[in-house]
Amino acid sequence: MTGLHTLFPRSSFVGFDHLFNELEWTAKHANDHYPPHNIIKKGESEYLIELAIAGFSKDELSVEVKDRTLTVAGDHESKGREFIHRGISTKKFKRTFRLSEHVQVHGADIQDGILAIELKYVIPEEMRPRKINIGSNEEHNHENTKQLLTESGD
Repeated sequence: MTGLHTLFPRSSFVGFDHLFNELEWTAKHANDHYPPHNIIKKGESEYLIELAIAGFSKDELSVEVKDRTLTVAGDHESKGREFIHRGISTKKFKRTFRLSEHVQVHGADIQDGILAIELKYVIPEEMRPRKINIGSNEEHNHENTKQLLTESGD
């Protein structure tokens, strides 16, 4: 990935290692095209990944999330059939997707040869905006706050 290193030299950016690692990972996996897939935005915080997995049974697939990486793997067990023409690929695969920090997998299902994986962007409670009521102080007694506001500088 010399283009990235030339355009944005790591020596000029301190503390951005995770960003460079993500970009390098993306470039490394840019040519992974099997099995074909769709990524659909269903709403403000909901996504759906669809993978075309015709020929694979539920038992031949695995879906795993680890370290913000979603991995879908398939290993087809041959049934010993003799093919005259084989147009439906059932080769072994391992497809990975990097997930944002707050994206969670909420389920997976197979229907009509499509594996659908539901994702949601969930902001943790401590990072959500919250309204602060004027005239209240959670850490100190309310009377102490009033006294501080009305004290004169004698």
